[in-house]
Amino acid sequence: MKPKMYVITFMCNPSTPILTNDLVSKYSKTFGGISLTWLNDGIAADIKIPEIPNEFKNYWLELQASKIDMVVQKEKYRRKKLLVADMDSTIIEQESLDELADEVGCGKKISQITKQAMEGKLEFEQALTLRVGYLKGTPISIINKVMMNRITLSPGARTLISTMRKNNVYTALISGGFTHFTSKIALELGFNESMANEFEIKSERLTGMVENPILGKEAKVNFIRNLARKFGLSSIDVIAVGDGANDIGMLELAGSGVAMHAKEIVQSKAKIIINHSDLSALLYMQGYHSNDFEN
Repeated sequence: MKPKMYVITFMCNPSTPILTNDLVSKYSKTFGGISLTWLNDGIAADIKIPEIPNEFKNYWLELQASKIDMVVQKEKYRRKKLLVADMDSTIIEQESLDELADEVGCGKKISQITKQAMEGKLEFEQALTLRVGYLKGTPISIINKVMMNRITLSPGARTLISTMRKNNVYTALISGGFTHFTSKIALELGFNESMANEFEIKSERLTGMVENPILGKEAKVNFIRNLARKFGLSSIDVIAVGDGANDIGMLELAGSGVAMHAKEIVQSKAKIIINHSDLSALLYMQGYHSNDFEN
């Protein structure tokens, strides 16, 4: 029987390539590494190991202090067939509802509620209803203005989705935000599908209400389950990425649940934590070489 093998991936932010052969070789020796493979010089490297070291968390903290991310996985299951991503503060750099609120003059009130919800201090559904209430009367034309002038893609997002699609991975965007934003982001990046909440609109203005049903954390979990069932996949075939408390369920369900620059409560529950690298880290941790990237 073939022995079970693990892979540890070391990554840093591509804008500051600080990984060195000496550093990775040192950890390879410490962990009893069998092989070392560079996925991108100075940015990402793999070492193959026979077992997970007992002091892994301590080594992880040591590397975090040097702005280096480290992920350990079973080698056999690292390549995924389904990617499910959160949008706000994950695929895009902003919280879309906060940006809309700021544009119409109630940004401070709404951003405080968003922060509480993302940190798990306020139920998501309650927080969403409260925030949208402040937007009553907003013309929908303002949403397009915000989309054009305030929303930016997170570094690595385009490369992540293009490369996954190139390798026949099904990609889905699910958000507790709104379809006015998700549909445009999904189209721009080439996601296979997207799902989000709907504003109630009358006479081209927001009524301050959300159409039912409200998509919260359970909706994200069910979304993954339904997609996995549709394609005959197991949860181990799924990689999911998010940053807020409403993402915890889907990150726990996915074979690789990635807390991306996430809130503390999310990091405390996640299997995989990325704090320094950009979204291309999700490719490296699956074993993609930078030469395989579709830019």
